Amino acid sequence: MIDYIDDYKLKSFLSFKIRTGLLYDLSHTEFPSMLYAWNKGSILTMENPKQRSTYFGYIFSGRTILETPYTNSTLIEGQYFSINSEFTLTGGCGVLIERSNYKGMNLIGGPLEDEGRLKYIDGCTDTLLLAPPKFGEACLNALFFPENVNQSPHKHPSFRAGIVAKGRGECVVKDSVIALEPGDIFIIPGNSEHNFRTKDEKLSVIAFHPDSDFGPTDENHPMINRTFII
Repeated sequence: MIDYIDDYKLKSFLSFKIRTGLLYDLSHTEFPSMLYAWNKGSILTMENPKQRSTYFGYIFSGRTILETPYTNSTLIEGQYFSINSEFTLTGGCGVLIERSNYKGMNLIGGPLEDEGRLKYIDGCTDTLLLAPPKFGEACLNALFFPENVNQSPHKHPSFRAGIVAKGRGECVVKDSVIALEPGDIFIIPGNSEHNFRTKDEKLSVIAFHPDSDFGPTDENHPMINRTFII
């Protein structure tokens, strides 16, 4: 039995292979969450009573049928979603992050593009795949690393969780260098110093953020900003 609290405190980087079910319990963190995955030939059902959670998912390979009370959708490799109701995933494989005590939007997007829409550090790019509906809320991002990049060491105030979508590279932490392969699922604990690096291959990573310092507010959003009362 894993002591998730001590395990999380002691490690700078946690990695997992795709298998169906719960991979890691992050309910003890500032932003309570759970990390899951599903693999080919399996069915993953999330009951989500009273819609107390929102789930963020990414299809790593294959075709996945997403069944909700409202609709059924067939998603392909590179697509992503957020769901605030109960649902079932059948077929394909991917990663799923539950953000507890939070009601996000029901959204489907993708497939993933080849490079980011926004500039990031050290020549990398990123795309905000699923934006926070309101300021400070959770979001799903894609990071794109070109060949021969050695990122500046950095950290984030909250944990990051996700999957290597394409390519290969490494994550450097204080006590080790972790090789990254397609399909590797990871957690980087909050305030853990790290950097990514690549050699002769590009790297694309999906990263879930449980919080943000970005998003619309009641006083600042496109509808109200472009409304002029006369």
